[in-house]
Amino acid sequence: MVNKILMTGATGYIANQLLPTFRENYEMVLVDVNEVNRNGDRVEGVEIADLIDPDRSKYAHLFKGVDAVVHLGYKRRTADNPLDHFAEEKQNVEMAYNVLRSAYDAGVPRVVIASSNHASDWYEHALIHRRQMEALDPYKLPLSDNFYGWAKATYEHMGFLFACGGMGFGSSSGGEDHTGGSQSDQRRMGVVMVRIGAPRDIVLESYKGDAANYKRDLGAYISPRDITQLFAKAAEAPNIENEHGVPWLVVYGISNNTRAFWSLSNAREVLGYEPQDDSEVKYAADIQRFLMGDGTTGAAGRVGGGSG
Repeated sequence: MVNKILMTGATGYIANQLLPTFRENYEMVLVDVNEVNRNGDRVEGVEIADLIDPDRSKYAHLFKGVDAVVHLGYKRRTADNPLDHFAEEKQNVEMAYNVLRSAYDAGVPRVVIASSNHASDWYEHALIHRRQMEALDPYKLPLSDNFYGWAKATYEHMGFLFACGGMGFGSSSGGEDHTGGSQSDQRRMGVVMVRIGAPRDIVLESYKGDAANYKRDLGAYISPRDITQLFAKAAEAPNIENEHGVPWLVVYGISNNTRAFWSLSNAREVLGYEPQDDSEVKYAADIQRFLMGDGTTGAAGRVGGGSG
């Protein structure tokens, strides 16, 4: 049973959606580098800690005695050139490692990490919107064409290391173990990666006639109550082991959207996720006006800007 949850990035945008319900249902340990959210409001109870700092002894005590960690922490990029994003995203990878390692060392049974649909966004950019692929399964090899997505995919693979119990290419005798015999000696920590879609309102005016991106975001939309339910179920699900006994799960974080092209099958089956909202219903009036009204162009089809 999950009673106590540590949440990183506690003053961030996603945390703001989760916290009202999470505070009601769990004892919370909140962690961030400041205690003020993007609206300038103070978030009560935040412990100040820089989780990028490699000296984990500074914040190890925060992980003790918690039943699950929800890692939402993220350092925003500042570089203009996409090729310069590597250094900043590398820091986010290091933060994810520090969170996983701290949770592992403290004996935390479950870590839930905010990944992103961008972990596999090459398929979307190259195939989905050109209608050469219908849907994307969460276990397809994560391929991204940008450093943001690369970092998220790296979180996912790193989470697998902590879940499978391998922890190394070595044996107790000091030599290399190529047989996997050392895995039986390691704790397997449950890790759920949530590839969040578009956790925001879809404001028609911001698309300026761009039907393709409007349709894409309708498919990616996730409502506040759905994202809250998904993260809670990711923390609470009693068994997330795959067919090989590894407690590691990658799920997409979207609502029950008519235009979705990301699969929710394992989120439903393993976590019991039951999304309540559909962007097609929520934004029906805007969709009618922009995509279905007289004189609209490039509106046909579930995705993309052309007909078909």
